[in-house]
Amino acid sequence: MEIAIEFLQLAIVMFASPLLIGLIRKTKARLQGRCGAPLLQSYADIRKLLSKESVVSENTSWLFRFTPYLLATTMMLSALIVPLLSTRTTLGFMGNIIALIYLFLLGTFFLALAGLDAGSAFGGMGASREVAIAALAEPTVLIAIFGIALRAGTTSLDGMITRFAAEPLLMLNAGHLLAFCAFFIVALAENGRLPVDNPTTHLELTMIHEAMILEYSGRYLALVEWAAGMKLFLFLTLLANLFFPWGVALNNTPMALALAFIALAIKLLLFAGAIALLETSVAKLRLFRVPELLAGSFTIALLAVITAFFLR
Repeated sequence: MEIAIEFLQLAIVMFASPLLIGLIRKTKARLQGRCGAPLLQSYADIRKLLSKESVVSENTSWLFRFTPYLLATTMMLSALIVPLLSTRTTLGFMGNIIALIYLFLLGTFFLALAGLDAGSAFGGMGASREVAIAALAEPTVLIAIFGIALRAGTTSLDGMITRFAAEPLLMLNAGHLLAFCAFFIVALAENGRLPVDNPTTHLELTMIHEAMILEYSGRYLALVEWAAGMKLFLFLTLLANLFFPWGVALNNTPMALALAFIALAIKLLLFAGAIALLETSVAKLRLFRVPELLAGSFTIALLAVITAFFLR
């Protein structure tokens, strides 16, 4: 039963992540007074890219071809660790936030290497920017989660969700809100969303994530884009289930899993709407202002940890 739930969670992440991207794009278009692309356009894009031939520069090494597969693999492994529907899964013992962050960082590291491997100026520029952002964002994630882990008494994702679901009063704390704000800012930065990066831009001087994948095409680009969608899905799921654990199944009964699926869908729908509204309301920050934003999120996460000692 638990193994079946693991594969169900993996399937949800893999096949619902393009829908999440399409939902954000559609909501942004409607907020801007446009019709926008169809909701299922992301599926059509991935299918089209998978059927196209991949053009690879002769200057690249095996690393360039290996990176898309590694990105997809790390995201699928992360999907087995993150509690989507249930806190009782076969790989629950691996659900440590530190292991999860290292999986995300592994994908970022190889994508930056792939950007450098192509030998293009834009790839190197995007790789250097991405690594700089990751160096500021990853510590913030760990400290923000550590702030709520102190209240839960564990760094296990399953354990934190179970504790907060059993004792909701633990979440009525200023530190919990501070940790959420810090994690939300980092989620935007890690997934290349506004105001840190613009996922739809092709202006060379402002690109970060898109600059690293300019040399990819065909099935390689499809895997990179698919992995990016899964990463956003997982970050929003962490935000939804760690900070708002209502609806997560504490036992593996069919009714509890069905309610967990509905609760997750509603929470992701709200987060997708919030991201679309934010990206419609704000402009991209100038590059030298991004470290200031991430430093601010680091300070907020640090305050969340401090309040865990003084406000219990």
